[in-house]
Amino acid sequence: MSTQITFLPETASQTGGPYVHIGLAPKQAGFDIFENNFDNNLVKPETKGERIRLEGQVYDGSGTVLRDVLVEIWQANAAGKYAHPADTQDKPIDPAFRGWGRTGADFDTGFYSFETIKPGPVPGAKPGTMQAPHICLILFARGINIGLHTRVYFEDEKEANAKDPIINGIEWEIRRDTLIAKREERDGKVVYRFDIRIQDTPDGGKETVFFDV
Repeated sequence: MSTQITFLPETASQTGGPYVHIGLAPKQAGFDIFENNFDNNLVKPETKGERIRLEGQVYDGSGTVLRDVLVEIWQANAAGKYAHPADTQDKPIDPAFRGWGRTGADFDTGFYSFETIKPGPVPGAKPGTMQAPHICLILFARGINIGLHTRVYFEDEKEANAKDPIINGIEWEIRRDTLIAKREERDGKVVYRFDIRIQDTPDGGKETVFFDV
């Protein structure tokens, strides 16, 4: 008995279009279709750690704010442990911390935001090394075939950032700053501002560093 294998041509790729919000963040698009909706709030009243708000805007190469982007984040808890079976560290899981969130940018202002906690440091890929506290972020938008992966580090973690293997792996030192969220306090709350530039800017060197994940 012989088996015939048929090779089909690859279909054309397609960018994330205007319906991405309906499928992934329907409430923001005005649709109440899921029993459990993911949103931008990762914490509960009993969540351990320093409460922070992460916010920013996304710009294209002309400096225009994009208003139809979808942003997802995932991160370790305050102890530096991910809520995932692959994280085998002997550190506590925080059952009150989800560790993952999703939101669309505001359709009018282009601002995205997350209510979360500042994560703890996690081990690096090389034994004996540590990564600075950071949040992993992925961006989806029309015109982008594959989600853009980046990281959010914290301005007030200078010592840890200076030793981070990922930051130090970026050859152009001037571009390392594109991964640093700026801290401020607003109405008694800690806010980190993290703007994302998906293309280089006319003055050069300000395109956010993205990673091939």
